Amino acid sequence: MIVAPTLRAQQKTMPVIGYLSTASLDQAGAFLAALRQGLSETGYAEGQNVTIEYRWAEGRNDRLPALAADLVGRRVDVIVAANTPTALAAKNATSTIPIVFIAGDPIATGLVASLARPGGNLTGFSELVLELMPKRIELLNELVPQAKVIALLANPSSPNFESTIRDAQDAAREKGVQLSILRTDSESEIDAAFASFVELHAAALIVGGGPFFFARREQLVALASHHAIPAIYTWREFAVAGGLISYGTRLTESFRQAGGYVGRILKGEKPADLPVQQPTRFELVVNLNTAKALGLTIPRSMLMLADEVIE
Repeated sequence: MIVAPTLRAQQKTMPVIGYLSTASLDQAGAFLAALRQGLSETGYAEGQNVTIEYRWAEGRNDRLPALAADLVGRRVDVIVAANTPTALAAKNATSTIPIVFIAGDPIATGLVASLARPGGNLTGFSELVLELMPKRIELLNELVPQAKVIALLANPSSPNFESTIRDAQDAAREKGVQLSILRTDSESEIDAAFASFVELHAAALIVGGGPFFFARREQLVALASHHAIPAIYTWREFAVAGGLISYGTRLTESFRQAGGYVGRILKGEKPADLPVQQPTRFELVVNLNTAKALGLTIPRSMLMLADEVIE
C-alpha cells in the first residue's frame, strides 16, 4: 500500500507515551481505562492522535531498569510510571523525558525535592499511603476494641519500608496497642507470615500498601479468610475481593488525573511547573459479608461514614 506523504507525516509526528508497570496487562484494566479517560479530557485518544507503548515487569522488579531504558531508547514523549518502583526506574533512566508518576511518598523516596515545585523532569500524584496509617489503626481498633496486639504486614523491599514501620509504630503506641511486624517480599513468605500471625496471638492485621501486595490481593484476602483474621487494607480493590475493610485513596482517580497531566505536557507544559498533587478525598469501604463470616458487628457510626458497603 502506498502511504500518502501527509499521512506519513501524521504518523511520524503522533506523540508516544511510554507506560511502565510492575504488573501485567490483565491486572491493569481499570487503571488504563482511567488513564485514557484523563487523556481524553485533554483531547487525546489512543490510536487516533497519540500512541501508548506498554512495558510490563509482570511482578519482576529486576526487569524495570531494562524496560525503562527501552522506553527511553524509543524516545517516547512522556513516561507514565504506575508506582514508586517504576518511577525510580524511569528517573534513573532519563533526566530529560517528562515522567508522570503515581507514587507513595515522592519526597522520601527521592523522586522530587518539593511537591509545590518538583523541578526536573518528574511530577505526578502522591497516594498518602503512609500518612493514613494512623486512621487505619484507629478503624481497626474500633472493629476489634479488645485487641492488645495487632500485626503489620510490610514489604522490606519497598522504598517506603522504614517510614511505614515508624509511622505504624507511632500510631499503635498512641492507641495503646502492641504492633508486631511481619516482613515478606515473596509469595512463599506470605504464607509463612500468616502462620506467624497466629503464633503472635495478634487480634487484627494491617496489610501495607505497595504494588507487591496489590498484585497479590486475592491471595492475601484468601489467607485472612482462612485464618479468620480481621484485616484492613490500603485500597478498595481488596475489599471488593473479599477483604474486611479498606481505607485510602481511589487509585483510578489518580490515574485519571495522571492522564490529564500527560495531556498537558504533550501540549507543551513542563513537569517542573506542574505541582505534585495529593489526594483530598479518601474512601472507606466495608465488606459486610466478610464481617459476618468473621462474627464481627460493624459499628453503626462506621457504616454511616463508609463510602461503599459491600453486601
